[in-house]
Amino acid sequence: MLDIRWSLGGGGRDAYLAGHLPNATFVDLDTDLAGPPGAGGRHPLPDPGDLQAALRRAGVRENHPVVVYDAGGAAPGGAAARAWWTLRWAGITDVRVLDGGYRAWDGETTTEPSSPAPGDVTVRPGGMPALDPTAVHDHPLLDARTPERYRGESEPVDRVAGHIPGAVNVPVGDTVDADGRLRDPDALRARFAVDGPTVGVYCGSGVTAAQLALALTVAGYQPLVYVGSWSHWITDPSRPIATGGQP
Repeated sequence: MLDIRWSLGGGGRDAYLAGHLPNATFVDLDTDLAGPPGAGGRHPLPDPGDLQAALRRAGVRENHPVVVYDAGGAAPGGAAARAWWTLRWAGITDVRVLDGGYRAWDGETTTEPSSPAPGDVTVRPGGMPALDPTAVHDHPLLDARTPERYRGESEPVDRVAGHIPGAVNVPVGDTVDADGRLRDPDALRARFAVDGPTVGVYCGSGVTAAQLALALTVAGYQPLVYVGSWSHWITDPSRPIATGGQP
């Protein structure tokens, strides 16, 4: 079991040390599940060898299920979903997300750090398809950010505001109920309202987009995550940028 609590301001490891599920091991989204920020965006795909080493340190074993969880809540950060997607991309097929995250857990917790035996998992990239920026308009495209960021009215993280032309805004919070649990498949399909089966998703740096990908999968779609997302899109000044749009 992997604890993936994370936020833009950090503090995931501190939250883990303050209390976590028994036998859960903390995995850092920034350093274990993503490569260094740069030309590929703020959370590019990790180097396969580095990811394999991190997962083995966390005790992930070949042909064994992996459960991941984050903080949960009605404003999901997408960390557990990003772990789910990254591990699936790495060829690990049995990955499960704790619905509602740590907030929804009503069982035993502990402050004792887990010391798992080293795992033996082998990373095999390509288990989940990633969306190339040259193909963002080949399918319906959803933007997971807040409406203000989508419209370009506010941009607290990246240096350029706006969205990819043609993208439809589906804020990530719309995928869960007030308790932070995923909405049922019918409600999700009604919210997405896109012609399927394949749908592209992006956000600021490929984290909350994974939450849309998880919800789309539950709803029966085949999502493609643009991992670099907006933070990568804006590295090329020739790429078009739109502002305004949906209310």
